[in-house]
Amino acid sequence: MNDIALVIPEATLLAFACGTLLVDAFLGRRNPAATFWFAVLGGLVVLAELAHSVPDTIRIGFAGTYRLDVVGAVLKTFIVALVLVSLFYAREYFRKRGVSQGEHYPLVLFATLGMMMLVSSNSLLMVYLGLELLSLSLYALVALQRDSLQSSEAAMKYFVLGALASGMLLYGMSMLYGVTGTLDLPDLLIKVSVAGDKRLLLVFGLVFVLVGISFKLGVVPFHMWVPDVYQGAATPVTQFIGTAPKLAAFAMALRLLVDGLGGLAEEWHQMLILLAILSMGLGNLLAIAQTNFKRMLAYSTIAHMGYMLLGLVSTRASGYAASMFYVTVYALMSMGAFGAIILLASRNSEADQLSDLSGLAKRSPWFALIMLILLFSMAGVPPFAGFWAKWFVLKEVVGAGYTWLAALAVLFSLVGAYYYLRVIKIMYFDAPVVSERPEAGQDLKLVLSVNGLAVLALGLMPDMLLRVCLDATLSYPPWQ
Repeated sequence: MNDIALVIPEATLLAFACGTLLVDAFLGRRNPAATFWFAVLGGLVVLAELAHSVPDTIRIGFAGTYRLDVVGAVLKTFIVALVLVSLFYAREYFRKRGVSQGEHYPLVLFATLGMMMLVSSNSLLMVYLGLELLSLSLYALVALQRDSLQSSEAAMKYFVLGALASGMLLYGMSMLYGVTGTLDLPDLLIKVSVAGDKRLLLVFGLVFVLVGISFKLGVVPFHMWVPDVYQGAATPVTQFIGTAPKLAAFAMALRLLVDGLGGLAEEWHQMLILLAILSMGLGNLLAIAQTNFKRMLAYSTIAHMGYMLLGLVSTRASGYAASMFYVTVYALMSMGAFGAIILLASRNSEADQLSDLSGLAKRSPWFALIMLILLFSMAGVPPFAGFWAKWFVLKEVVGAGYTWLAALAVLFSLVGAYYYLRVIKIMYFDAPVVSERPEAGQDLKLVLSVNGLAVLALGLMPDMLLRVCLDATLSYPPWQ
């Protein structure tokens, strides 16, 4: 019964995911809104349960495979909140396109369940199960537009490359198990620390595990799926892939690298430095050449995940808090940027070209301002939330003794500012391609406005979110 009490939010989400399938099957054609509202209800109930289940101490269940701690509880709360917001964006997109696609909502809930399992993993087995549930749901979401050649191509690329990355991750886990004889992360941590002459074999397994983590984060050189999937998938699917799953991937990195392989920190933090430099450099440089807004945001994601890795490089609790702050702020900014594409979309157009933003300030001054806030934040301009996200990770990198790395990150950030400012220039100074105001429902306008203002509010008062991240990670048991 104690074990069951630990997973009440996950069990509730599973029940609502299955219930959403049934509601869509019986009511979806006659009343598409029923599927949406049932999914939203499920998210709200789970969010309420998570808010009342933050533990005072680490609690372990299910024979050591499940772990509930403050970091996990906070990340799961953020994930479910982001998923709820994404459902409202998706509903407006489907309304504009004149399609119901009720399958979208249960798949999103199943993906969220996979993320929650991943966040609370205390075993290599649970990590893999959570990752596969998340990945399989995402593959199906990308392929939902069966009549779109672009979506089908993106889904195939995502599936093939995802299967390859999962195989590498599983191979790395098998190496770790073969050397240590355990799947439990706490036991793995102890045995890795006293590996002795078996350390080389463990490093070999670590490399393959890091491949799996890098693929989910979309960092260079495992980024090849990101631009094609972001451009090919329907905008609400792209929005979903680029937000909540990034928090789950961060949790996956934290569980595997810190909880399980902390004894190999000397090796993996050097690998993370290389991945971060490549991602920040290549992501920002290639984004400049893009004319498709979704593809530009894809390369922007690659660069942002490089910055997020900088906090993990410090290998200390405050660094983990900085990365947690960064990935949360990034998810909020990305949510709003893709929300603007949904706002501009019409029945026959995705509105995902940069030219579609031309003259937005004349057509809709308020939403041009919201977009300006989001883009300035992504560029790291004060006083927006993105500035503090970069500031905190750079502060941790300097504190860890890597001043040169922080200087390189600042240089790449200046490069990245160019393509964000270019979009602002297109919105405010280019002549409009169309003269009509963007048409959208009141709920989308409200959600997008709150989304943008939240980024501004977090920039003006960053202590609120940072304190949550610090309190969560400071209670994180150090392995040093």
